[in-house]
Amino acid sequence: MKLVVFDVDGTLVDSQHLIVAAQVTAFAENGLPAPSRAESLSVVGLSLPQAFRRLVGDDGPVAELSESYKRAFNALRLDPDYEEPLFPGMGELIARLHARDDVRLGIATGKSRRGVDHLVAFNGWEGWFATTQTADDAPSKPDPAMLLQAMAEAGVGPSATVMVGDTSYDMAMAVAAGAAAIGVAWGYHPAGALFGAGAVTVVDTASALGDLFRDGSGG
Repeated sequence: MKLVVFDVDGTLVDSQHLIVAAQVTAFAENGLPAPSRAESLSVVGLSLPQAFRRLVGDDGPVAELSESYKRAFNALRLDPDYEEPLFPGMGELIARLHARDDVRLGIATGKSRRGVDHLVAFNGWEGWFATTQTADDAPSKPDPAMLLQAMAEAGVGPSATVMVGDTSYDMAMAVAAGAAAIGVAWGYHPAGALFGAGAVTVVDTASALGDLFRDGSGG
């Protein structure tokens, strides 16, 4: 049995426009200049307090920015101009893995539980994931807690666990938990950063990612 755990933003869904727009609103509400797009996307994957701490420092209005961001994100998600589409091929890959009896699926994300529930319901994935770990359940990546909890819930050990993500935080979390780390090149951190954080490989397409599991590799 293999446990395949997916990050969400930048791995399963392309949420960059929504994330950046929500950050712009949050900074404006708090009277601060918005970070650049590159700065905004560099913290995707972290839980909100850690992300804003990176952007404004420990002495900045981290709690206020986090609350403003949540409000803005939930409001913008209702706007059709700010969709969170699945990356090409990822819906089909999730369906294929779900249909296998030798694979269990998991999610580990800096999103809130509310955000994950919305994603699962929107895509018709109810009951597909053996474990879902969110910012509400554990310390922020790259702390290994999310992945350790996922393995415990799924009943699978580190040697049979693969973390799939697009950021160095995902890769470092996997390494710290003793799991294999697979990077995807279509997200928010460059391949060099993923390899530097411990990725065993970085794939360019969902098809290439699926090939890893078809031939028995990937951890």
